[in-house]
Amino acid sequence: MIVLLVVNIALGSFAIAMKKFDRHPFMVPAKLLPFVALGPLLLSMVDVQAQQDTVKVVDLKEVRISGTNTSTGVDRLPEVDGTVIYAGKKNEVIVLDAMDADLSTNNVRQVLAKVPGLSVWENDGSGIQVGVAARGLSPNRSWEFNVRQDGFDISAEMFGYPEAYYSPPMEAVERIELVRGAASLQYGPQFGGLLNYRMKKGDAIKPVVFETKQTMGSYGLFNSYNAIGGTKGKFSYYGFWHHRSADGWRANSRYTTNTGHFSMNYALNAKVKLGLEYTRMDYESQQPGGHTDGSFAMDPRASTRERNWFTVPWNVAALTAEVAFNDRAHLDVKVFTTVAERSSVGFVRPINEPDSFITALGSKAPRQVDRDEYNNTGVEVRFLQGYQLAGQQSHLAVGVRGYYGHTQRHQKGIGTTGSDLDLTLTEPGYGRELDLTTSNLAVFAENQFKIGSRLSVVPGMRYEFIRSTVEGYLNTSTTGTLPYMEQTRQLPLFGIGSEFRTTATTEVYANYSQAYRPVLFSELTPSATTDIIDPDMKDASGYNLDFGYRGKINKNLTFDVGGFVLEYKDRIGTVDVDGTAFRTNVGSSLSKGIEAYVEIDPLRMLFPESRWGGVRLFASVGLIDAKYTKWNNPAIVDDPARSIVGKRVENAPERIERYGLTYLYERFSATFQFNSISDVYTDAANTEESNAAATIGRIAGYQVMDLSATCSFRKGLELKVGVNNLADEAYATRRAGGYPGPGLLPSNGRTMYISIGARF
Repeated sequence: MIVLLVVNIALGSFAIAMKKFDRHPFMVPAKLLPFVALGPLLLSMVDVQAQQDTVKVVDLKEVRISGTNTSTGVDRLPEVDGTVIYAGKKNEVIVLDAMDADLSTNNVRQVLAKVPGLSVWENDGSGIQVGVAARGLSPNRSWEFNVRQDGFDISAEMFGYPEAYYSPPMEAVERIELVRGAASLQYGPQFGGLLNYRMKKGDAIKPVVFETKQTMGSYGLFNSYNAIGGTKGKFSYYGFWHHRSADGWRANSRYTTNTGHFSMNYALNAKVKLGLEYTRMDYESQQPGGHTDGSFAMDPRASTRERNWFTVPWNVAALTAEVAFNDRAHLDVKVFTTVAERSSVGFVRPINEPDSFITALGSKAPRQVDRDEYNNTGVEVRFLQGYQLAGQQSHLAVGVRGYYGHTQRHQKGIGTTGSDLDLTLTEPGYGRELDLTTSNLAVFAENQFKIGSRLSVVPGMRYEFIRSTVEGYLNTSTTGTLPYMEQTRQLPLFGIGSEFRTTATTEVYANYSQAYRPVLFSELTPSATTDIIDPDMKDASGYNLDFGYRGKINKNLTFDVGGFVLEYKDRIGTVDVDGTAFRTNVGSSLSKGIEAYVEIDPLRMLFPESRWGGVRLFASVGLIDAKYTKWNNPAIVDDPARSIVGKRVENAPERIERYGLTYLYERFSATFQFNSISDVYTDAANTEESNAAATIGRIAGYQVMDLSATCSFRKGLELKVGVNNLADEAYATRRAGGYPGPGLLPSNGRTMYISIGARF
């Protein structure tokens, strides 16, 4: 009955959380009611014997093993992990402790270097926000991925505003799991797939282990990470406090971020484990604004904005329960919530308009204040059952998810004339007020059919019910009020995957999965100061298809080489209409290409018992052909000359190449990395020259080199040093229409760091 109790607590907590809202979060269609009713009925039939199994604790002496680290830092998810089936899906697991990467600033191009085809926006030198994408999608705060921490949502709002303002400090992350578009059936309909941060846990043997890392670097960088964790009997825990601050590589770009985290797990008995996790992050970031192309060429470190600030308090929490009925049946329950804000103040007019307007009182013009409040609650229940079929172990994974997101948007407030972080309004009220909600109920299932000892076939489905509402006003005029509006969607998604084990360590895989991205009312309002939004935007839909060959050969060769096709219908983009950025359904696109990762150790291939250590060479290459295949812009369909058919998809480089060389000898390792990224267009019309505000136009390709080294000493001491952007390349990866621009946003030049760590 423990299972029934846990699920009832989870669902009850979700229902209680919903009571604070005036409207019921779900209006479930009649044909979905049998699915909803079936779940509790099945669970009530399951009886787990709650006998208190005796856990024998044995103190073991510490054993030290000396040798050269041979890990590549890249792994794969197993065919079945917990309650999720990963067989037949393209995936990567990045193990952070096995890398020389700069973790102190969340340097994503280094951390995720071995994930082929991953596009990274590098305008945020603080590392506070991670912006990544794959297969021609937009990296904007990773919004095309379903971003999670330990398996639960952490973005602002799953559908209406899926941007990830919070990213955990990489020192606290044990591994990063990425599953490409095939994750849409298990985790939701995002085109990009799953990006999941797995946080560190307490030491499994010792009751108390303390870890600290202190980093200093260029331009005033100071990074402090301090953690404590351990296991005592049935109880384990882990907590950390993290601080990072710097003046920033550019003028007017100082920042401070603080993150606290605590998790604990209690083994109720040998079959049931309960968990609690809570994270809070606060940061204040000065926004230096963008550049025109001319000012970027003259001095990329310069800034014409000194009064722009951005601040985010972010709270995420989860209650979890894991139940192992036996070695073949597992249940996983998560109840999670996000309570957060996003606030900004500044002069956000186009970058070619100087912030020098003086009022009649002799001071600068007042700044604009924008504030969002996010209150999201959800519950996710997953169950996996293994069973024998034709003499092989097959698996059925099923689940149900309920989610409610509530966003209150306050924009265009009249702020102070100062230059500090001050969100005070000098006039009452905001120029725009919106109240947005999303209700989501999903049922999903996948089955791994084992055919013989080598072949797995995995069909799956997901049923989504989505309801969204909006009310408020767009402006204070008599016609600016929005009446209460509601929109509902019901959508089935299907997919099938397979993998064939060619040897004990290699396999061929393929997968097809449908994807979907709803356009909620929050996307029908201008989020950027220079954008015009098409009020008739439609939902986007499509599919991901990928296939490849992956594995290891003789422990010295690791590879994953494959191809992909991604169709994205009615995608949202920006076109230049008479000099104005117009955001609309610009058309349908098709992305296809190759994603290849290969890593070898030639020294150990020639000398298996090498006394000189190891030399690992890796190549991570993505070749992307992302182009528009259909023109359906409702605003200017009568002008064939302006069609975008055959044009490249914006923010999609044709080449993403990363190469690296790592030398390892006993406790020492050093890595040199070379990144080469081709040019991108920032609008669907593929405008070559930038406009006056630098919000559209081509961004040139670039090459960046990094060098880092790690040396571990006895008694848990570690020294890490590195130089990012070794050649001091001046480059940019993004143009922005609003915060943190507007304009062309440069990436950091040459920076250095040194880190000292200890674990005891």
